Amino acid sequence: MGAALAQESDYANPLDRVERLAERRDWPVDRTNDHEVNMRVASAWNDLFLSLNWHDDLESLHLACSYDIKVPDKHRAEVTRLLALVNARLHAGHFDLWADGSVIYRHSLTLAGGAIANDAQCEAMIRTGLAACEVYFPALQFVVWAGKTAEDAMAGALFDTMGEA
Repeated sequence: MGAALAQESDYANPLDRVERLAERRDWPVDRTNDHEVNMRVASAWNDLFLSLNWHDDLESLHLACSYDIKVPDKHRAEVTRLLALVNARLHAGHFDLWADGSVIYRHSLTLAGGAIANDAQCEAMIRTGLAACEVYFPALQFVVWAGKTAEDAMAGALFDTMGEA
């Protein structure tokens, strides 16, 4: 039992676990302090920047995942409409458009009452964020670079393909 308690206390801060998960996947990781881990993950479309923050007072692990792009002012209203459509489809987390033009996916894992996160929970939260960013990047590009409407961008980005090319 002593070894089990020692192992549990090693992971009382879920960022310790997140850092080890990132290292196992060879994702560049930077532990800036006891409450923040940053990493960069290559996706099919774009590099994604992840920031995970542990909030002792809220007993919550927060994920923010951003693209390496900024939305120009002239497209912000349409991107806001697009993100509303996207958020309506998401099972977990949500996208925000920040004042500087960054599009951020955010999600939290609440660990109230002294609960300790396990590898599967941390990995699921990260994978959910990466998958959402991957799936909706083409729609974002359709609005930002092709000037499409939010509805057209969603239709073009989420079509189902059959077979292989």
